[in-house]
Amino acid sequence: MKRLIILSDLFYRNPDGIEREHFEKTFGKLTPEFGYKDLIPTFTAENFDADEWAELFQKSGAKFAGPVAEHHDGFAMWDTRYSEWNAAKMGPERDVVGELEKTIKKRNMKFVTAFHYALHWNWYPVWDKRYDTGNPKYSGLYGEYHEQGAMRSREFKDTWYNKLIEVVDKYDPDFMWFDFCLHRIPEGYIKDYLAYYYNHAQENGKEVVVTYKRHDIIPGAGVRDLELGQQPDLAYYEWITDTSIEDRGAWGWADDLTFKSANRLINNLIDNVSKNGYLLLNVGPKPDGTIPDEAKEILLKMGAWLETNGEAIYGTTPWFIYGEGPTNVEHILRPKGFNETPAVYTHEDIRFTVKDDILYATFMEWPGDRAVIRSLRARGPEADRVVVPEWAREKDVESLAGTEWEIKQLSAALGATEWDWADPSRDEEDKYQFVFKEDGVFRITGGEFGEAGAYGEYEQEGYKVFLSLEAYSFRGRYDGVKFTRSSSSTPPAYLGFYGEEIERITMLGDGKELE
Repeated sequence: MKRLIILSDLFYRNPDGIEREHFEKTFGKLTPEFGYKDLIPTFTAENFDADEWAELFQKSGAKFAGPVAEHHDGFAMWDTRYSEWNAAKMGPERDVVGELEKTIKKRNMKFVTAFHYALHWNWYPVWDKRYDTGNPKYSGLYGEYHEQGAMRSREFKDTWYNKLIEVVDKYDPDFMWFDFCLHRIPEGYIKDYLAYYYNHAQENGKEVVVTYKRHDIIPGAGVRDLELGQQPDLAYYEWITDTSIEDRGAWGWADDLTFKSANRLINNLIDNVSKNGYLLLNVGPKPDGTIPDEAKEILLKMGAWLETNGEAIYGTTPWFIYGEGPTNVEHILRPKGFNETPAVYTHEDIRFTVKDDILYATFMEWPGDRAVIRSLRARGPEADRVVVPEWAREKDVESLAGTEWEIKQLSAALGATEWDWADPSRDEEDKYQFVFKEDGVFRITGGEFGEAGAYGEYEQEGYKVFLSLEAYSFRGRYDGVKFTRSSSSTPPAYLGFYGEEIERITMLGDGKELE
């Protein structure tokens, strides 16, 4: 079965692709006069009700909400003076951003606007005269003519900046979210925008948030967003992930969508918050402006859970550790996004948060009549005076010493991702043999280690196994029956920063500060 996700650039760029086939079969042949722009009249949003949306988001437990103000396609969802191609003048003929701003703020939620325009320069083949994208009559939507690979023009960069300032002045958003490609905008423009937005907020006595992806803004000037992302451990900095309520990667509406379960999304939220993160959830409406019934049901289930358990989420901070239990996304070496996993949690998986002098422990699955929080067990001399019920005592686990395990690696580089049981269908070089010896030493063969192998050290503490090998450190779990290796890491030279960020910081060097 072919997976079809229609993006307005793909059916222009890939003449033989399924996107082109679908577009021309459904809407008509692409010509110098007919193309993406001609779908705008079908985007009527005749049943769009901003109050209904805001009420649904409030019932879902959301504390912030808002629309995509402008996507890569360049069709603005507000009444902008910088383009005639906007929702107030075409399609719905309504100021969608303005309507949502009023009703969301009325419900004491923070107002979000999302922007993707930085990539618009490369979105359409404006140099190709075979299509309407290359027709100057439609440059207001598709963009000014330029050769393929050309640098962004002064006019484009000014438009990018002016649209943002217009949204700040007209709608006063609390949260401005940016997709990738800001690194293609000169840093001076980004500094000027940030200074204007932050100073505007200070003048109005409010706090605001800007999020960015990858390394598009220097650390500290905004909050880092991991698209479809998760953190392997507690982060010292605040971060956010944007994920979608549907499970197909459409980020919008399609006739054959499948949806994530409410339980999966709630688990995602709990895990994020315990690691100093937030959750931004995409909900794609239908062309008539209504929210799909499946999405409504999921949002209301999330809201019902938060109504009971929100005390452990809202206004909390992380504890000293994010949680405990066998399930985590620890196999992610460097959290850069696109690493979201449909993890199946157990009643042993717990996530911690703190508010004032209260420690919250949220069980990722219902533990039944009995629950054990091992992170709170007494240690040292006190441990001898504590009477632990038999059912809560840790079971003795056999030693790994003297055992051998064959494990497969799912990516090309050691330590880059998850390992699991060997799969006979995979190539031989992807299999690794672990041999644990009595003296705390293990030997690994296979893959890049070959038959000669390499030696590392391990320590076992109950179910937990800690391994080190050259520059890598690993964690594993051994329950006496099965050994699994769950994570890896390399010690960073600068805690919390990646090489690209270090390079950008040192390149600035002008000593200037935002106002």
